[in-house]
Amino acid sequence: MRLLLAALLALSCATAIAEPIEITEWTVPYETSRPRDPFAVSAGSVWFVGQRAGYLARLDVAEGSFEKIDLKDGSGPHNLIVQSNGDVWYAGNRTALIGRYEPDTGAIEEIPMPDPKARDPHTLIFDADESHIFFTVQGGNMMGRLTLEDRKVDLIASQSTRSRPYGIKLAPDGSVWATLFGTHKLAHIDPETLELKEIDLPRESARPRRLEVLADGSVWYVDYADGILGRYLPETGAFTEWPLPQGDNARPYGMASDSQGRVWTVATGVQPNVFLGFDPTTETFFSQTEVDSGGGTIRHMHYHEPTGSVWFGADANTIGRAVVEPDR
Repeated sequence: MRLLLAALLALSCATAIAEPIEITEWTVPYETSRPRDPFAVSAGSVWFVGQRAGYLARLDVAEGSFEKIDLKDGSGPHNLIVQSNGDVWYAGNRTALIGRYEPDTGAIEEIPMPDPKARDPHTLIFDADESHIFFTVQGGNMMGRLTLEDRKVDLIASQSTRSRPYGIKLAPDGSVWATLFGTHKLAHIDPETLELKEIDLPRESARPRRLEVLADGSVWYVDYADGILGRYLPETGAFTEWPLPQGDNARPYGMASDSQGRVWTVATGVQPNVFLGFDPTTETFFSQTEVDSGGGTIRHMHYHEPTGSVWFGADANTIGRAVVEPDR
């Protein structure tokens, strides 16, 4: 009954959505390279990967210029994160490794997976003190932890077959949450013991793709298959779900949350893609904005708190910035 009421509420407010946001896009000069997973280190400097063309790159926002670092052929970098010391860590999705690039020296270090089954590192996150990187391995059906001090890699096998571990986020208590995109499940990892627990979503048809964990510990996910935004409360085990205004074929994909605890996602099943804001306090979608380039598919998003901006890469060969908190 609670799920039904939440669904009816979301549908009733869908026609009242307002508050478009400012979105700016920069065309990447490397054609059909699938620029993705940007990470802003400042208001003026944003790193990203070129998955198809095999590079790391940095956008100078003020100049609108790009710096490109080619990786070995066939790397297929899927995601990157930037350490506080400036080092860029990336997932070698086709070369079964996690790499590190030092901008000051140009040096690249490659850390191979200890098991050949872990063939495709997917998405990376740091823990709170940057002593570890946790990551998903989609095709290998695993999650993992890299200890930065000694480069030791621990792998965690999914309990479900062909579960496709995908999005991954750190919770305020230091634990790790992931989505199992090939199933209707979330995964929870104890960061010390690496004990894994899988949690069923309310619908077997669900396919959770990305997620966010808010300051109150609530876990938010997008169901790519059925066009739904959901919330899971670990303390009570309760779920609440809201359909996106774009309907069953909304295909929500990338996610981010801002400093106010609002949740942002993009409907990629419509063209142009639509950037959506959801307020958990009012339980309403309060903002929607079409992406000028069309977007194609916006796959991953990164919130930069100092500027109140969400950065994204688009299959339209652009890197984009959505200003979700203009007063910051």
